[in-house]
Amino acid sequence: MRTGAFLLLGASLLAFCPDARAETSCEDLLPERVAADAASRLINADDLVRLRDIGRPEGSAFSAPTPLGASPNGQEVAFILRRAEPGSNSYCLGLVVVSRNGAVRLLDQGGELATASLDGEGGRMPTGVPEVWGPRWSPDGRQIAFQRRDKGVTQLWIVAAAGGKARAITHGQVDIEAFAWSGDGQALLVAARPAILTDKASVDAEGLGGWLYDRRVAPNIGPRPRPPVGLAVEARLIDIATGAERAATQAEAEQLAESRRVAPFAQGGNGQRAWLAPESAAPLSPERIHVRDRDGRDIACPSPLCLGDVQGLWWDAQGQLYFLRREGWAKEDMVLYSWTLDDSTPRPMLRTRDVLLGCVQGGAALYCLRENATTPRYLARIALTDGKAESLFVPNPEFANIRLGSVERLRWRNDRGLAAWGDLVLPPDARPGQKFPLVVVQYHSDGFLRGGTGDEYPIQLFAAHGMAVLSLERPAFVATGQPGLKTMEDFNRAMQAGWAERWSLLSSLMTGIDAVKARGIVDPDRIGITGLSDGSSTVRFALINRPIFAAASISNCCFDANMVMMQAGIAFADKQRAYGLPPLTRPDPDLWRPYSVAMNAGKLDRPLLMQLSDDEYIHSLEGFTALREYGQPVEMHVFPGEHHIKWQPAHRRAAYLRNLDWFAYWLQGARDPDLAKHEQYARWDAMRSHKAAPISGDRP
Repeated sequence: MRTGAFLLLGASLLAFCPDARAETSCEDLLPERVAADAASRLINADDLVRLRDIGRPEGSAFSAPTPLGASPNGQEVAFILRRAEPGSNSYCLGLVVVSRNGAVRLLDQGGELATASLDGEGGRMPTGVPEVWGPRWSPDGRQIAFQRRDKGVTQLWIVAAAGGKARAITHGQVDIEAFAWSGDGQALLVAARPAILTDKASVDAEGLGGWLYDRRVAPNIGPRPRPPVGLAVEARLIDIATGAERAATQAEAEQLAESRRVAPFAQGGNGQRAWLAPESAAPLSPERIHVRDRDGRDIACPSPLCLGDVQGLWWDAQGQLYFLRREGWAKEDMVLYSWTLDDSTPRPMLRTRDVLLGCVQGGAALYCLRENATTPRYLARIALTDGKAESLFVPNPEFANIRLGSVERLRWRNDRGLAAWGDLVLPPDARPGQKFPLVVVQYHSDGFLRGGTGDEYPIQLFAAHGMAVLSLERPAFVATGQPGLKTMEDFNRAMQAGWAERWSLLSSLMTGIDAVKARGIVDPDRIGITGLSDGSSTVRFALINRPIFAAASISNCCFDANMVMMQAGIAFADKQRAYGLPPLTRPDPDLWRPYSVAMNAGKLDRPLLMQLSDDEYIHSLEGFTALREYGQPVEMHVFPGEHHIKWQPAHRRAAYLRNLDWFAYWLQGARDPDLAKHEQYARWDAMRSHKAAPISGDRP
């Protein structure tokens, strides 16, 4: 008997078929000048997939390391420029230097994208998020050192700042994770973890007798035990002229460790320092600016403007401190302040609704990456003297001739009183009185509106095809400021108790949708919803508890009782029990009923598209199988070689286009005439015509 459920493998196997790759053309890594009289046009998927990027692609990446490196004289800035090439499923990368006058030069081109791992429960976890590496100038400004990945290993390279052939100065088997110049510029300090090779050999040997299934194993990734958290970092010094290496001294190792600092910190002249310190021992306590003055006194800035959401700290030559802070309604604004120790209140130098990321000091100015809802990221210079900002380098000038949908900021509070906002995007040619289908995209809406968190739901592409989009910015965590919480475990337990965080986010979602409905511009019967990670959780919770949606698409699934205690491994299950979830042997259906896809499969009859990574799709099987057995309209695609965030360009393009087709079909009744999509629409037609029926008895 036919059912409404379909499971398909990902659209691209290029990552595993090197011989099948097309030759990558990186000739346009640096942008060309766009003619002033070029005709305007609507956006397409490749415009978004092939965006030239600097740093982490998402505008909400406030805590990421900076990708920028300023020259010692403050007149130039270096960075790695990146552009995806979906045709070959690869990336073009190059080391670029931009001068104060806007001159641009490409000093090196090549290498592979590196993706980050994080410390997870029981071991290291791959994420799919691009690594961010900032180049560093030699003390005399004549050379630039940078990390570059080739053949699966990250090495350290150097190149003359004036131009010339770049060369690798490390040739090891493990990644160079960090580096710093020696004080005299004659050597480089490097950090690596050779112990990872020892661990790999140990796990290989263990496998000969069978791997022990313990906290190291995440079944969704595979049966092999993961690398442990906290492998020793080895610091070494390399002489640039001779290549000779030696172990770093204690002082050199400390210098290298200091270079890896990500938290805001500033070292000024005459021993001045500035840093952030939490106000209390409570989890996620706001942090206040503290300084050490020329006389060695530690002083806490008394102003409320110095408390919370500070993104960067810098001293100028006169001993004035500058800091960048997020503030305003749900932190939608960014403000650059100046403060002297003699003043009680900092003075604003620049206030903007644009996002400023990765700012570094270059003399009397900051170099920052800047973007807003309709402007892709570009390099800006902000003068510290007066806050005046200017554009230095625009990586994507083509967007000047692309007609984007209009964007309106909406603000609201949820039923917990938490502030939130959303960006309402209308089609470029919208006319007064028109009504549109609405697609909700989550869960951050900072900066340029690409594809939401995880970048799979192309906001402006939806708009170009006649859909309105509500891009959501989530409210603060519901447990923030809750009294009596002493540890992060307490915090997470409070978030999960009674699904408090889920109800808070659902309230914000529904309030935002109501604000759009009140404008009379959307059809309430044609609302779709999307999400990745926490956004996917909101989608599933909404489908169960507020079933107003005509169609949905998610990038991760699901959070069901068996999945939590079995399919994510021992370490994850132990943590969830600590947060208050019941063990497998003591089921609690009442607890799970508001959230479990499997338990609610009988009523989840709205078309649901799942586009999942191959190291997470196993989490979906409990929910997917239940939906399939009830004959519900669900379709799953699995992308090979992917993690929580999909990093492969061909996969991102496929996800974009399938999501566009999905919502055009279910919300507009439209279909792409491409004959290659005949089978896709045949499946969806079967769902629409209710030919699917529940599976019963022993039927396969």
